[in-house]
Amino acid sequence: MNVQRSFQPAEKDPSTGTLYLVGTPIGNLEDMTFRAIRILKEVDLIAAEDTRQTRKLLAHFEINGRLVSYHEHNKDASGPELIRLLEAGQSIALVSDAGMPAISDPGSDLAAAAAERGIAVVPIPGANAALSALVVSGLPTERFLFAGFPPRDRKPLVAWLTRLQRYEETLICYESPHRIAKTLPVMLEQWGDRRVAMVRELTKRHEEIARGTISDCIAWLEEHPPLGEYCLVIEGMSESEAAQIREEEGAWWTALSLEEHVARYEAESGDRKEAIKRAAQDRGLQKRDVYNEVMKK
Repeated sequence: MNVQRSFQPAEKDPSTGTLYLVGTPIGNLEDMTFRAIRILKEVDLIAAEDTRQTRKLLAHFEINGRLVSYHEHNKDASGPELIRLLEAGQSIALVSDAGMPAISDPGSDLAAAAAERGIAVVPIPGANAALSALVVSGLPTERFLFAGFPPRDRKPLVAWLTRLQRYEETLICYESPHRIAKTLPVMLEQWGDRRVAMVRELTKRHEEIARGTISDCIAWLEEHPPLGEYCLVIEGMSESEAAQIREEEGAWWTALSLEEHVARYEAESGDRKEAIKRAAQDRGLQKRDVYNEVMKK
């Protein structure tokens, strides 16, 4: 068990440094927090996804820290060196080009490696495109799933969409301007014409939220060529549609034990909680009862 109490020095190894995951603005520099500025000024080292981009941010806030590069293409070499410096007692701030680091970027590898070695990993919250898009989407926010970037090629894209199809949670993903017009038609083909919010340029001068159905968005892009990175917020499968699919498939699970039933869904989704929920729906049971029964084993 690795328990971190970030602000109790007596329980932190004084010989190691701290890795700070620092959120930066996703467009509007006014979204930079006072705490983020202070931490960037205090740390021994700032590790950045794109040093050129980060230098502009540091210059704006008059931050004169030592800057090094850490990104997808050099993480295998840079990551171990950063861990070595942390173990030697240096404090490091990790930043991405925009938003919170370690979300769909190699910062997650560094954070995991630090945590595994008992190095304190401290979040410095800031702007986040996925959550910002979700709250303005007009779609349900009670439960949601962030799915990262869709695969580029059609075959893996179809497989990716198939895995996500039955989620009833609101789905969030990122897509590039040169890919979105290809992704949406496949999404329509696989999922039907669900409601969606197509969000771009968040917090910037040309911030735009296009709300409608998937087919509406396809038509919109034909008239308005895509510009900038997009965040797609898509409604999940409706309860009625999920019930209809279960009815059409029949009770295929009757020959399975409850544990086997959950294991089958977990193998499909890779998510134990989702597997328990779906098994409970199939059997007309409460999720907590399925959870308690499965976890006893």
